[in-house]
Parts: sequence; C-alpha cells; structure tokens
Amino acid sequence: MASSIPVKEEKLMDVRLGQLSSWIMIQDFTPKGIPGAFQRGYYQYYNKCVYVKKGGVAGISMVLAAYMLFNYCCCYRELRQEQLCKHH
Repeated sequence: MASSIPVKEEKLMDVRLGQLSSWIMIQDFTPKGIPGAFQRGYYQYYNKCVYVKKGGVAGISMVLAAYMLFNYCCCYRELRQEQLCKHH
C-alpha cells in the first residue's frame, strides 16, 4: 500500500526501511536546517508530553532522566577514576 505523504514530510518512525536512504538524502543538513530539526523535535515533545490537557509527571520525569544521564556521561571519567583509586 503506497503512502500518500511524500517521503520528505514523513517522520523518521514512519519511514520504511527501503525508503530510509532516500529519506536521509532528502533531509536538510545545512546550518539552518539542523537547528530547525531540533526545534521541530522540541515542539513535538513539548506538545506530546508537557502541554497536555490532563497533565502528569511523564514529561517532567523524562526531562529529569535525560538530565541525569547527561550529567553521568559528563562525569563518567572522574567517577571511574575515583572508583579505581578506591579499590587500590
């Protein structure tokens, strides 16, 4: 069954595996296009998880989890070094 939406306008999760290479080649990787993609992703996340009529903690908890993961990745080298020094 053929999709009526052009490949360029489809979201990544809706692109079939055979269309993936053509979808990537069509995307805008210019200095203006990359921030636009991040902005669209942010607004999609915000509208889906944060700006809802019946709110919950899911949106905020995802932001906190991402923040904690980011901080752990930034401090991993120091934490690993501290752990190695503690054992010796």
